[in-house]
Amino acid sequence: MKVGVPKEIKTHEYRVGLTPGAVREYVAAGHSVLVETNAGAGIGATDDNYRKAGATILESAREVFASSEMIVKVKEPQPSEWVQLRESQILFTYLHLAPDPEQAKGLLKSGCTAVAYETVTDAVGGLPLLAPMSEVAGRLAIEAAGAALKRYAGGRGLLIGGVPGVQPARIVVIGGGVVGTHAARMAIGLGAEVTILDRSIPRLRELDELFEGRVRTRFSTIDAVEEEVFAADVVIGAVLVPGASAPKLVGRRMLGSMRKGSVIVDVAIDQGGCFETSRPTTHAAPTYEVEGVIHYCVANMPGAVPRTSSQALNNATLPFGLALASKGFAAVLEDPHLRAGLNVHHGRLTCRAVAESLGLPFSPIDQAAA
Repeated sequence: MKVGVPKEIKTHEYRVGLTPGAVREYVAAGHSVLVETNAGAGIGATDDNYRKAGATILESAREVFASSEMIVKVKEPQPSEWVQLRESQILFTYLHLAPDPEQAKGLLKSGCTAVAYETVTDAVGGLPLLAPMSEVAGRLAIEAAGAALKRYAGGRGLLIGGVPGVQPARIVVIGGGVVGTHAARMAIGLGAEVTILDRSIPRLRELDELFEGRVRTRFSTIDAVEEEVFAADVVIGAVLVPGASAPKLVGRRMLGSMRKGSVIVDVAIDQGGCFETSRPTTHAAPTYEVEGVIHYCVANMPGAVPRTSSQALNNATLPFGLALASKGFAAVLEDPHLRAGLNVHHGRLTCRAVAESLGLPFSPIDQAAA
């Protein structure tokens, strides 16, 4: 199969769909890989690196889209990209369609087959292609919070870990999944006081054991969320409902009771965000203020560390991508985990959570494939 890798064009997105090492794997498996010139510049990979790995370098994204049977990306296609997709072409990337009706309409109109990293599953019910970027985003969330807490940035003027004799920042993490766990790990390492809220008692038990008493855990109720958010210096939104829009757990009215200069980091912004006042921002302008509370809502946080992120992502996506390249749509039909990743096929939405979030018709995969 001809596999295409266009350069990412989202603002300050430096990751790349395939690293040179991943290209070697595709070529060794008998596939042709077409890479847009300078696609790997953000990770320090030159066109010559890709040529040595066996790729063919093309001068424009238009050539890559036109010549490829499968497109491998990192971020969701932008308007100038989804109009270049066509029927029978496979798109393999993050999509996050639930809060993005325009992209969904564009993909449906294209007739392409779109497999979303964020809804591919594994044998234990996890999300293996979302997990590595969730790990990165969770860790970056604490770095972002630390920067936003500085007084010149509008924050409270706190050092996350404090110093001897001075109380550290109080950090509340809403959601005890991959993002929340890694955010807590970083915050604890810096010496912060950390509380994790989650609605799963078994998960709270796991977190208690994992952190050996170094975090407080609370069952997430309306009362608990309000109490913790009002007392926090930093609130990390780490809630995930696979494929669907994130629930709004902190409303605008609550901001007035939060500490002035406190910080919200909404890692769930790709799925619409879990704070009512969240809206997507970029690395160029990452924060804004509402009711005296600093909001950090960058929708592609791992793009800031593209070398780490691209390698971690490629490690996870490689076996699934090779299966798609080798078998085409048949790989989706054969593998229940890739079936879970299928969001769009032949102009129909095949992911129930996405369809319900967008208020559009849902087509079971067998119906869509007919």
